[in-house]
Amino acid sequence: MRLLFALCVLAAPAFAQDQTCPAAMDQSADQSALFDRLKSAPDQAVANSLMDQLWRIWTLAPDAKAQDLLDRGMEARESFDFLGSRDILDGLVEYCPDYAEGYNQRAFANFLREDYAAALVDLDRALELEPRHMGALSGKALTLMGLGRRDEAQVILKEAVALNPWLKERGMIVTPPGQDI
Repeated sequence: MRLLFALCVLAAPAFAQDQTCPAAMDQSADQSALFDRLKSAPDQAVANSLMDQLWRIWTLAPDAKAQDLLDRGMEARESFDFLGSRDILDGLVEYCPDYAEGYNQRAFANFLREDYAAALVDLDRALELEPRHMGALSGKALTLMGLGRRDEAQVILKEAVALNPWLKERGMIVTPPGQDI
């Protein structure tokens, strides 16, 4: 019996290690460089390429388990299984509570379900973790619109366009006559 107990004690760190999400790789310098280039992108094609690079950074999960949960959650959403997507992404944010993309993707699934209140909570958390997350910013603006909070949405949209002048949602900004964005 003592041998069995000793083996369990020795094996516990290995099992616990599998249950702990590692910190995401710090890519803030790469992101900053991409944002600098994005602000001065000469056209939509260049801006799209830079945004694709940012999305590759944001969707690179901290480890294989988190990546699997993210990928499965996104696949479920793309298959219109919004509840299934949300449930999978619940597991991701539980496993990796400091990974912004888990919250952003769960917010997207909730937005598509028209559960704007739940989406907004996740978008706020994603933006706490990654303040320049363009998807979360534009998603928050659209969510606020869904909640009828148009003035707040306009503020968020302007923040997003300040980071990416080529943002497709820029056309949703309402400006009084004679004023620029």
